[in-house]
Amino acid sequence: MSGRADAPLRIAVPNKGALSEAASGILRECGYRQRRDTKELALTDHENGVEFFYLRPRDIALYVGEGTLDIGITGRDLLLDSGAEADEVLSLGFGRARFHFAGRPGDRTGWGDLAGARIATSYVGIVESFLAREGIDATVTRLDGAVETSIQLGVADAIADVVETGSTLRAAGLEVFGEAVMTSEAVLVARSGGDLPAGWEVFRRRLEGVLVARSYVMMDYDIDVEHLEGASALTPGIEGPTISPLQREGWVAVRAMVPRDGAQRLMDELYGLGARGILLTDIHACRI
Repeated sequence: MSGRADAPLRIAVPNKGALSEAASGILRECGYRQRRDTKELALTDHENGVEFFYLRPRDIALYVGEGTLDIGITGRDLLLDSGAEADEVLSLGFGRARFHFAGRPGDRTGWGDLAGARIATSYVGIVESFLAREGIDATVTRLDGAVETSIQLGVADAIADVVETGSTLRAAGLEVFGEAVMTSEAVLVARSGGDLPAGWEVFRRRLEGVLVARSYVMMDYDIDVEHLEGASALTPGIEGPTISPLQREGWVAVRAMVPRDGAQRLMDELYGLGARGILLTDIHACRI
């Protein structure tokens, strides 16, 4: 994807909801200006050559798909439900959720029990595609907003919705059944086959740099050269660890990026090898 040289990159950002704050947060980490007032509908970051438009998350894939905007941040579930001519180009690691069917406890145990059921959902596109793929004959009704009350009100036998913690379902006296239809998270979307300004590559690298920085920490430690090979195997880094001699004879200082998950266990293993002065430092951004 390349194209419109010198044109500002036009980016859609969720204006409210679970994705909004996290999306603006990662963009700030990338060095982009973000709105201070939630009533602002657009913001131009002249220094970085981008324009941000704050839209309903459900509408973002449509704007991008028709070429009105270049790229956007939305949920994978909303992208697939929209039917827009837009593609996921990067998963962003926040806003994770599962898409499930739910009903009264004990009413249904699996997808096969949906045959002949009335299903209420805000995601008609996802549900109808799933039912067609599984060969299940059921009636799908679109409801905007909270669908949990539809069963209590007698307009549906089951619902299909995004589930994060399940607390809302439990409060409504419902439970999920069957496996998750799909997993969702915040994603960056772009128009299918569309051209993007040159600034797109810079934007992508910044996002990827922050995502890596969130997943890794910098580890520093000192170790006897006798145990360096074993320690380096534990901390290979990205391109390899940085090794520097110490004034203490026979010892070196080692620096390497390591996955954040499991870093404490790794410190224990290094200590067992004889490493000392083991430090962990957060990484705010990087380019790999």
